[in-house]
Amino acid sequence: MEQRVSLITLGVVDVRRARAFYERLGWQGQEVEETVFFQAGGIAFVLWGRDKLARDCGITD
Repeated sequence: MEQRVSLITLGVVDVRRARAFYERLGWQGQEVEETVFFQAGGIAFVLWGRDKLARDCGITD
């Protein structure tokens, strides 16, 4: 079976600032329920607030 990555989620401290960074690189972000999705070829790249991602994973700071 061929292995591949199709979705990468990155927890960031400031979603708005991180989105601005990637958009300055020319990526087009789409906001969906407090996350921002970018399409990068065959990969979806998602920015999510670090605290919200930690809670979703059951990890607390």
